[in-house]
Amino acid sequence: MAVAAACFAAVVAALAVLAPAARGLDRHDFPPGFLFGAATSAYQIEGAYLDDNKGLNNWDVFTHTQAGRISDGRNGDVADDHYHRYKEDVEILHNLGVNSYRFSISWARILPRGRLGGVNPAGIAFYNRLIDALLQKGIQPFVTLNHFDIPHELETRYGGWLGAGIREEFVYYSDVCFKAFGDRVRFWTTFNEPNLFTRYQFILGVYPPNHCSPPFGSCNSGDSRREPYVASHNILLSHAAAVQNYRTNYQEKQGGSIGIVIAMKWYEPLTNSTEDVRAARRALSFEVEWFLDPIFFGDYPREMREILSSNLPKFTPEEKKLLQTNKVDFIGINHYTTNYAKDCIYSPCKLDTYEGNALVYATGRRNGTQIGKPKPWSRLSCTSMIDIRTQLSTLLKTATHNTAIPAWKS
Repeated sequence: MAVAAACFAAVVAALAVLAPAARGLDRHDFPPGFLFGAATSAYQIEGAYLDDNKGLNNWDVFTHTQAGRISDGRNGDVADDHYHRYKEDVEILHNLGVNSYRFSISWARILPRGRLGGVNPAGIAFYNRLIDALLQKGIQPFVTLNHFDIPHELETRYGGWLGAGIREEFVYYSDVCFKAFGDRVRFWTTFNEPNLFTRYQFILGVYPPNHCSPPFGSCNSGDSRREPYVASHNILLSHAAAVQNYRTNYQEKQGGSIGIVIAMKWYEPLTNSTEDVRAARRALSFEVEWFLDPIFFGDYPREMREILSSNLPKFTPEEKKLLQTNKVDFIGINHYTTNYAKDCIYSPCKLDTYEGNALVYATGRRNGTQIGKPKPWSRLSCTSMIDIRTQLSTLLKTATHNTAIPAWKS
């Protein structure tokens, strides 16, 4: 349960950074119904990678065939052994005092070969046991349908998220989950951080299927200028179709809600120049609005269309309607770090980084000083949290005619 404990510790640390007096807070300082939680992902904690008819997923194959790409060479074959020790883990959560737990379902444990291979009853049974154990301890389950892992069969059959056929697979998989678990699950997330994992998969090539092209890397295959946007296009349409299915067939009788979780860096201009101010704005478009604009407005941001041109797919009128008529009930925000943005349109830069396709160079330092208090995995900035809230509030009010949709932070 190390991941969950780390996430809980991160929340406490964030509170301490954002409000030094937070050390004196208790539950009575928060409104009724406020949820304190921890979060994990299936591949990082479950283990049991071949137990009870589970199929191989993309990470199983990647970590076994390209172990050198993992910093310590390990894999998720056993991980935290959550599959066998989930009762102990639920007890740890209960002792921490949390009242919500966000976990993901292993697609390959439910549908080892996708929709053509049939549902695995043992996979359904495991998540039923986990959900029931959580509820018995008064812990609300938040279920993520996809947290980076897909059945390896779908990687082979469709090229993973690069193939349009995976959309139907995801809708089928999500339907199986709604049907099996929706009587007890009140919060569904379609995807966790799709704007992050598509970059790591298809721009930088450090996640399976290890696709990239120069200047980002020298993978065996890939096109870092085109493939991440093909993949995100399929993910967005998969998300919208799953939301439509939930709204149409399950939401009224099950009483749940459905949303998506976005990784949200924040960017401040490196200098006060107009070019760097625009670069910070452009970086946000490529980071957040890349996914949220289609979900709320039915199309990609103008800045992306101008820079990427034909590398950015277009939505058909029918697809735009699907997106716009199936908006989310909530948005999850994972904020890890804030960076300065330097313009690379009018200034020479290295463009082999996370922000390269936006023609932006990002750095955590200005004049030798860190932007925020450094952590092993992030730089936290108090002002960035306020700016994120302002940015989302503006977007949501515009999209919903001044009716704000609640956003929760993880």
